[in-house]
Amino acid sequence: MEFDSFTLAASTADLDAEPRARDRADLVEFRMDLAAAPLDALDDYDGDLPVLATNRAEWEGGAAGDDDDERLDALAAAAERDAVAAVDVELESLPGAGDRVAERARAHDAAVVASVHDFEATPDRERMRELLVDATDRADVGKLAVTAESRSDVLDLLSVTDALDAEGRAVATMAMGEAGRHSRAVAPLYGSRIGYAPVDAADATAPGQYDLATLSRLVSELR
Repeated sequence: MEFDSFTLAASTADLDAEPRARDRADLVEFRMDLAAAPLDALDDYDGDLPVLATNRAEWEGGAAGDDDDERLDALAAAAERDAVAAVDVELESLPGAGDRVAERARAHDAAVVASVHDFEATPDRERMRELLVDATDRADVGKLAVTAESRSDVLDLLSVTDALDAEGRAVATMAMGEAGRHSRAVAPLYGSRIGYAPVDAADATAPGQYDLATLSRLVSELR
């Protein structure tokens, strides 16, 4: 899958929700770390939307547990499924244990998203740029989610997003929390390539997410 324009991902731990996302989303982010039997679910999946497989580590805000080898092995196995068009690998594991996931994904024509989440704050512009350049050097898309405490934090994130998009780097950026919530709707205007939203608001997987219907409408109206 090529992320050459904005792509809206419906985040879910239940692939049975795909029919309800089909009219608004471009793909499904399957949160393997929140699912009971994720590989079985992928084997049974017969939806229309391609899948972005994410098996988020606890140290990056997920629920996959402390065994990184087991977690990454499952993600590598997911990359072999026909429905999986992309995988999300934490930047901290690239290079390193996450390389085997990236290699397996590319061998099966799946894209790689290298992600970073900061649940404490918004780094300064130089640091955000550094992280995203590193991520885009190692993957097809570099994802950075920060925690905004002010409008200035969001402006810094959007400025970095705009600059890297102008350089031809595929980035996905968003600011978590109430102060940054609007970034999810406006970041696509500055070059962010992926947006994330739960099908139902109650199933949000990150602070400040809009539900899918709302984010789809906002993005469509702003573009």
